[in-house]
Amino acid sequence: MHITLTGNLGSGKSTICKILDSVYGYEIFSTGTVQRELAKELGISVLEMNQLMCKDKKYDHMIDDMTAKISRENTEKSIVFDSRLAWHFVEKSFKVFLSVSLDVAANRVYADNRGDVEKYTSLEDALGQLRLRAETEDKRYKELYNVSYFDFNNYNLVLDSTYCTPELLARVMLAEAKRQEEAKKEENVFLISPKRLGLSDAIISAEPSCYYQEETVTIEKSGDEYVIVSGREIAEKAAKEGIPFVRAVLA
Repeated sequence: MHITLTGNLGSGKSTICKILDSVYGYEIFSTGTVQRELAKELGISVLEMNQLMCKDKKYDHMIDDMTAKISRENTEKSIVFDSRLAWHFVEKSFKVFLSVSLDVAANRVYADNRGDVEKYTSLEDALGQLRLRAETEDKRYKELYNVSYFDFNNYNLVLDSTYCTPELLARVMLAEAKRQEEAKKEENVFLISPKRLGLSDAIISAEPSCYYQEETVTIEKSGDEYVIVSGREIAEKAAKEGIPFVRAVLA
């Protein structure tokens, strides 16, 4: 199986890829590593590299062509593509978007040592840079390929990584991939933590009875977060029983 893994900055993509590699035997292809190496060679930051890529399209095409080539030539291998746009270029894959609260993402990257090309002077600086990088990348992808990076309809699974451990997230991802494969039906599933929907006392069990309930909660975006429109009782039930996610649809 090929898994294409993308998502918000600071959502834990690299960590989950390492788990898929060490525990489940997947090979990792990371375009972020390629981009960081380009930035290092040019002596600029990752944000500056993103801005340069907006002006000179050759860097995007280099990365994207490499992604497509590897997927075509390794159809028999289990590969996870840690890449913003691999879902668009890999011919057949289980497409996953990792979502995370912007505040949590900023805390993660600020506490993490990401080298000279990705430094932050404060938590506020990290939050501002993450927001600007997301806007810059989304604009670039629309101009280059006419695709909407943040349109969740592009993905088989949107998975909230704000509160769950990377180990549990990897298990949920693979279980959902297997479920859709066995059903021979591609779906657009959005799984979000009850905690992220405002149920701060939600229990998240390390060994839950199930990963999510069949019932669906309707939510809407409010700034950088999500709020419940209908189905609050479903989220409350999951929170009480230690079920890590609720299945959601956007209003």
